[in-house]
Amino acid sequence: MERRRRNTFHNHRSRWKNLGGRLLLDTNLVEQLKQYLELLESDIVINLSVDDQASSKEMLAFVEEVAQLSPKITVAKVSLERTPSFSINNLQEDSGITFAGIPLGHEFTSFVLALLQVGGRKPKIEENLIEQIKKINTPLKFETYVSLTCHNCPDVVQTLNIMSVLNPAVSHTMIDGKIFSEEVEEKNIFAVPTVYLNGEEFHSGRTSLEEILEKLGINENDAFLNEKEPYDVLVVGGGVAGATSAIYSARKGIKTGIVAETFGGQVLETAEISNFPSISAIEGTKLIGNLERHVLDYDVTIMKNQRATAIEKKDFVEVTLANGAVLKSRSVVLSTGARWRNLNIPGEQEFKNKGVAYCPHCDGPLFKDKPVAVVGGGNSGIEAAIDLAGVAQHVTVLEFMPELKADEVLQKRLYSLDNVTVLTNVATKEISGNAHVEGLSYVENDTGQQHTIDVNGVFILIGLMPNTEWLKNSIELTERGEIIVDAHGATNIPGVFAAGDCTDSAYKQIVISMGSGATAALGAFDYLIRQL
Repeated sequence: MERRRRNTFHNHRSRWKNLGGRLLLDTNLVEQLKQYLELLESDIVINLSVDDQASSKEMLAFVEEVAQLSPKITVAKVSLERTPSFSINNLQEDSGITFAGIPLGHEFTSFVLALLQVGGRKPKIEENLIEQIKKINTPLKFETYVSLTCHNCPDVVQTLNIMSVLNPAVSHTMIDGKIFSEEVEEKNIFAVPTVYLNGEEFHSGRTSLEEILEKLGINENDAFLNEKEPYDVLVVGGGVAGATSAIYSARKGIKTGIVAETFGGQVLETAEISNFPSISAIEGTKLIGNLERHVLDYDVTIMKNQRATAIEKKDFVEVTLANGAVLKSRSVVLSTGARWRNLNIPGEQEFKNKGVAYCPHCDGPLFKDKPVAVVGGGNSGIEAAIDLAGVAQHVTVLEFMPELKADEVLQKRLYSLDNVTVLTNVATKEISGNAHVEGLSYVENDTGQQHTIDVNGVFILIGLMPNTEWLKNSIELTERGEIIVDAHGATNIPGVFAAGDCTDSAYKQIVISMGSGATAALGAFDYLIRQL
């Protein structure tokens, strides 16, 4: 599946017209926003902190335009911790939600949801999670540094906003790293989203509500998992293959469950999917949102933030989780997906999120006017280099093979850029620095000569590797670690099937993963009816 990243910030930004320093919403967005604001159940006030700077004038225009769309919204000028910024509150109490930046781009949805939830709409999360959030009794001040081009950031922003709405002890501020660049520099932030809690770094990268609660030590006891009755089909993994397997299984009327660390998998890291049949373009997060809602149309139990560590065939197929719980099922579909491949060189792990990155679309804006390197000459690497050339001072591409592997059209575009250097037939050896990345060393494969270049960021895009390490002693794998399956998705263990990027399928595409998920579910159902 083509996983092309585009600058969504500019796409959303084009919905606003700058007339003499005043931003005006375009007609289509006005109508959409009016419809959402009709759902407000109570009056709200936007407390606005601005000065004479250009960013403040834009924020003032933004807030005033929105306020004019609903009689339930009023604006008050105040002094907040950061300028420019604004908080959203109801008339009874402070919600704790603040936006230090104009929430356009991907964050526009975060803004609309904050308005609705502060205005009385109940957040759409499970009741047990709501109860856990309400039990928090210590002050939690969250601050999330974001880029408006980041497609991972809104999930974190929206999650922390929900926590703020539900519990007055929790507050959250979204901070646009472009506007508050001095804070970003001072804190050495080289990846978004980066979350601070009570002044200390708490988390960097995508995370879920369940993971945040677990990290805070207030999650529910996982022992209840041991008490669950055996499933007919248990899907291990929450990506597109696993979700499709669950849908096809549940439609057969059999007891179905999904156990996964996160719901969505690699697709959540995809800004735009542009060749999904019947849909010319869709963001990865939206596709996963649609898919999860579809799964929940059926009687499927979803167990998130749970990592499988072992599988064994007994009377049932037993899946052991990292917390010690054991889930039992008459059949299992393994759909654990894949992750970005690491270089496994000195400095890579030490500087992760401190200059070492894997998503140019999310983290690229943090490297404005700085030198960066891209390791990988395939389509993903060259697409990243092209994107980064628009913001970085200089981009150096390093490819191990004698020639780039990317499509010719991408190579032609790359070589047309005057701030890009391409190095082929080289091996990346080390990433160096102090508090953050400062250099990269490589060796010429034909001469053995070593070089070091000055860079502040290293983007690694050298392909994917299957999440199957935990299966090495139980399931037959290829040399690459891929699960070997037959035409029905069956593995070497009776009753255990597999689907998606973790298998030995010839191509790793979203649409193919979905198809293999359906195949594995139908294979599992056929297996079950023959066991009766």
